[in-house]
Amino acid sequence: MRLILLASCLLVAFPARAADPGVLSSLDALHQKRGDAASEKEAEETLKAALKATPDDFELVWRQARLLQWQADGTQDEKRKKVLGRQAWDWGEKAVKLSPERVEGHYFAATGIGAYSQAVGVMKALGEGLEGKFNERLDKAIALDPDFQWGAPLLAKGRYYYELPWPKRDLGKSAALYEKVIAKHPEMLRAYLFLAETLLKDDKAQKARDAIQKVKQGSVAYDPPEGRRVQELAKKVDADIEEELK
Repeated sequence: MRLILLASCLLVAFPARAADPGVLSSLDALHQKRGDAASEKEAEETLKAALKATPDDFELVWRQARLLQWQADGTQDEKRKKVLGRQAWDWGEKAVKLSPERVEGHYFAATGIGAYSQAVGVMKALGEGLEGKFNERLDKAIALDPDFQWGAPLLAKGRYYYELPWPKRDLGKSAALYEKVIAKHPEMLRAYLFLAETLLKDDKAQKARDAIQKVKQGSVAYDPPEGRRVQELAKKVDADIEEELK
């Protein structure tokens, strides 16, 4: 009994170690350069070493999910997207368990599920029951902080309504959510990109052209790697719109 009491006292006296604030600052600086392969690799290695030392530090865990989601979003290889999406989902779930009151875990768990679902196919994902898990996490993120990362939770919800198969698809709800983000975060280029795709699918090619122009002419200063990625993605959407308007 005395040994048990002593162990309990030690646990109280010596709480779990937290991540070095300098490491967190370094990771956030690397995040701003994540479009560069060397910086991305450095972030991977920094996270690996830091998580080895403090595996249950929330600030590290959600940043790991953030990096994996960025990588999943950027790959066209379905097998790689599936793996990265699953990993982002898992790290997001761990972040939720560590700090359920914070938005980051819920958001990256949801977007990890989204990337995984894109890779395996939406119909298969629906068959696996992932729709409920996705919405549970995403709706919680929206409730906690809809403005996280320039309205990213609302963008993800809009994309959900866009990617659902008929008759569940709702292009009107999709566009309304993007417009809500644009009203508050007009710098967010991905909102215009997603809006353009939704309008094009809804047979509103002229309005889609107006939206894609916002992407082409917009500044990437709010988040240079993200902005440059979106402008690259916009090239195909722009071509599709012009083809439709011929």
